Amino acid sequence: MKEVLLPELAESVVEGEILKWLVQEGETVALEQPLCEVMTDKVTVELPSPFAGVLERRLAQEGDVVAVHAPIALIAEPGEAASGGGESAHNAAASTAPSATQAIQETGENPTTTDATLPTQAAEEREQVGGSIVEAGHVAAKSDDDASLFKAFSSDETVKVQGLGTRGASSGGTAVLTRPAQTSAPVRPDGRVLAVPAARQLARELGVELAQVQGSGPNGRVRVQDVLAHQQGQQSVPAPALQAAPVSPAPQPTAPAAKGAGGMPVPPVQYRTPKGYEHLEDRVPLRGMRRAISNQMQASHLYTVRTLTVDEVNMDKLVAFRSRVKDEAQAAGVKLSYLPFIFKAVAVALRKYPSLNSSFDEATGDIVMKRYFNIGMAVATDAGLTVPVLRDVNRKSIFELAREVSDLAARAQAGKLTPDELAGSTFSVTNIGSIGALFSFPIINVPDAAILGVHSIQKRPIVNEQGEIVAAHMMYLSLSFDHRLVDGAEAARFCKEVIRLLENPDRLMLEAM
Repeated sequence: MKEVLLPELAESVVEGEILKWLVQEGETVALEQPLCEVMTDKVTVELPSPFAGVLERRLAQEGDVVAVHAPIALIAEPGEAASGGGESAHNAAASTAPSATQAIQETGENPTTTDATLPTQAAEEREQVGGSIVEAGHVAAKSDDDASLFKAFSSDETVKVQGLGTRGASSGGTAVLTRPAQTSAPVRPDGRVLAVPAARQLARELGVELAQVQGSGPNGRVRVQDVLAHQQGQQSVPAPALQAAPVSPAPQPTAPAAKGAGGMPVPPVQYRTPKGYEHLEDRVPLRGMRRAISNQMQASHLYTVRTLTVDEVNMDKLVAFRSRVKDEAQAAGVKLSYLPFIFKAVAVALRKYPSLNSSFDEATGDIVMKRYFNIGMAVATDAGLTVPVLRDVNRKSIFELAREVSDLAARAQAGKLTPDELAGSTFSVTNIGSIGALFSFPIINVPDAAILGVHSIQKRPIVNEQGEIVAAHMMYLSLSFDHRLVDGAEAARFCKEVIRLLENPDRLMLEAM
């Protein structure tokens, strides 16, 4: 019996959501045959089977969020009896040794003891839960080595268990094995608590001591929901034995608790359907792209101090310039929009105002100043908003940028982007004007320091330098920036530099990068 583990789909990706199984239990699967669809960071990929054989069991269900390197399926190799090798080994272990739970109940000892019978006790526990132990954020076991499996239980953590067998607490669901809560969160070598930036920010807002929060992320990393659970007194009660309890198979983002008049947290509003309208509502699970977008927006809200500055640009000269070169671009097979000019102007301005091309590393407290210019381009798709990245914008010509804009937009619409194409932005641009919007307040694409919203180009009356009222092609710019990293004056100067370049496209072509 072979375990199929969720692979590392891209650098820094720690988990993925099982969107759809392409092979049913009991079906034969060939080597490299697509096994399931997995989504991570808004990218959906087909996971090929690393083995040939029969799909014996799916350990993760559609909608489950699974840690990288966690087992998601069992495949029986050709010639191996169904439910044979792997199960029989566990059954044999079960017949010769009591379960880990029984040992704890009888002796009152913590399972970190080094008794020689513990590996077989762990095998019994694993057999009871169908052979899949998945921790919230990292792998409890990467092989059938029962000793290493039991080692995963030696720390005080909450372990997510999927694919319960008939001897588990429930059938075919997901459960949590609740262990005694650790007294403090794990810390880095520099003494800082291991936590995601959003959790760190929320803990400060709620006055929660982060070191006292039990983390559920990779290596015990503290997440937003852990801070909320600690603050609301909802942590698991320490128990002398492992206990199984059903939970939701797909954790949902949790909104931060608001504060009331007395500074006390206000619980999230619970939605209730108005009486008599039940038949007029449809419920759709928060899954896939929409869940990824929700998590990203929540992270932006929690750990950026978002501020807005607005300006407008006279696009007359750029409109005329584009009209002159449009035929040349078409002959070169290039669809020339205004976006390549905007990206080029942004890259030039970022070199002059580098604070807008930075990020804040919450884990170390460092401001990361970047000497490269990768611009994220917000694209609206049928599945939701996604932000592919144009790399090294400063090194590319307008025509090169135009080709890349068209290519990335088309593949975003088709869902064909790779994880690397969605990562590594240093600044983002969202073209709200493409669908007719006059004005917006863009959400920062964390960990970027800022995002520029460009809007509809409309003819409006203005007063020119000669004091005459004339019609001009005008466009609003709205710059959202993290006020922790960018001062308002520098944000305004950045916008003025972008405006100068767009209003004088000949200067834009001459600027050295």
